[in-house]
Amino acid sequence: MLLCGGSGTRLWPLSRKSYPKQFVELTGEESLYQASARLLSGPGFAAPAIVTAADFRFIVIEQLATLEILPADILIEPAAKNTAAAICAAALALEAREPGALMLVAPSDHVIPDAARFQGAVVAAAPTAQAGRLVTFGIRPDRPETGYGWLELSTPSPDFAPEPQPLKGFVEKPDLATAQALLAGGMHLWNAGIFLFSTTAILEAFGSHAPEVLSACHAAFEGAEKDLSFTRLASEAWGALPDISIDYAVMEKASNLSVVPYDGAWSDLGDWQAVWREGNADASGTVTTGPATALECKGTLLHAGSEDQQLIGLGLSDIIAVAMPDAVLVAHKDRAQEVKQVVSALKAQDVAQAETLPRDYRPWGWYESLVVGERFQVKRIVVHPGAALSLQSHHHRAEHWIVVEGRAKVTIGEEVQLVSENQSVYIPLGAVHRMENPDKVPLTLIEVQTGSYFGEDDIIRYEDVYARGQGQKG
Repeated sequence: MLLCGGSGTRLWPLSRKSYPKQFVELTGEESLYQASARLLSGPGFAAPAIVTAADFRFIVIEQLATLEILPADILIEPAAKNTAAAICAAALALEAREPGALMLVAPSDHVIPDAARFQGAVVAAAPTAQAGRLVTFGIRPDRPETGYGWLELSTPSPDFAPEPQPLKGFVEKPDLATAQALLAGGMHLWNAGIFLFSTTAILEAFGSHAPEVLSACHAAFEGAEKDLSFTRLASEAWGALPDISIDYAVMEKASNLSVVPYDGAWSDLGDWQAVWREGNADASGTVTTGPATALECKGTLLHAGSEDQQLIGLGLSDIIAVAMPDAVLVAHKDRAQEVKQVVSALKAQDVAQAETLPRDYRPWGWYESLVVGERFQVKRIVVHPGAALSLQSHHHRAEHWIVVEGRAKVTIGEEVQLVSENQSVYIPLGAVHRMENPDKVPLTLIEVQTGSYFGEDDIIRYEDVYARGQGQKG
């Protein structure tokens, strides 16, 4: 089961609420979510179940499709309620399909490069989980990290072999002096937030330690509705759930906990310093990504997020510089954990860049705003082969579409026409219209909107192949 609803605010401005870090190709040619799905697949692993938000549901299924992985279930959370609710709902769904099954829970945004080694640790933990224990995986620490919680072993593990043992306790994110003592003592691991247990064991644990979570999740699951291949949990029952992590709700209260050490490479990519640590550094410890150039820099990360701009660092030491088309972050590397405060400050100022990227992903493709004026907006729109926008109209704007790549099948009222490259079509204000890509190559067009309001909530949907409702994304 992959947890896929986080917003990754510490990796702003690359990761934002509209398109968080798990969907980004941050460390290779696959997104973190795709790499996680591939990591937890193969012999012995069932098809994954996903817990995510409504806005991400088509991204989730599309990125899995490129790996030829068909999910067993995609649960849609009506609102983010932290890991306890997500795991409880997924356990109920799996229990309904396969009572007593073993359930491996993992975040979708971690980096674990050695798949065979990690899968071996999971296999080693399986008998313990099957016996009714709640198993958590602890990472062998290599530095006094203050950004993670720690796990205390019951007995020493000199070689950190993946052998289950009783978990003695949890340590909250420590200060530096405490983290240094934990590292030197050799009796603690980093808490990775990865778990293995049977549905029977975890549901019993919720019943004993967090009955209010179990009750509300039961109601949300029983009242769930099928939406295409998704399961929408009932919003009213879900709204009654507390916002609490699985550690606080269950793990720190349970007596049947075991831990399996893992001494392979791992990172949660939780902040920009972690990204720098995972990068390919030069001799001076500097990492560059995209069209970035470092001159006389040391221990620095330069991340250029657009091919249309150049990011240059000159004489920098221990600096993070991240340039996106609409926002730039410059910070000392030691302050990486505090980037989420930037997001909070921007939200307080009602700055759009706090949560949204210029590019907006939809089930049919994506669009991005190129120019915005008082009475006009210009967009680039890309429609996937065979995809179609909803049949819709607008109260406040007219649209002019110019096809620059591919062909568009355009419906305006009762009229249907094919619009080829270098041709255009006008959609009057209030006209019912639809755009489709009838071909096997992407369709790209420039849209010029004119009117008094250009918000995406000015869409009235009449028909939609993706079964979206009204509102910005439905």
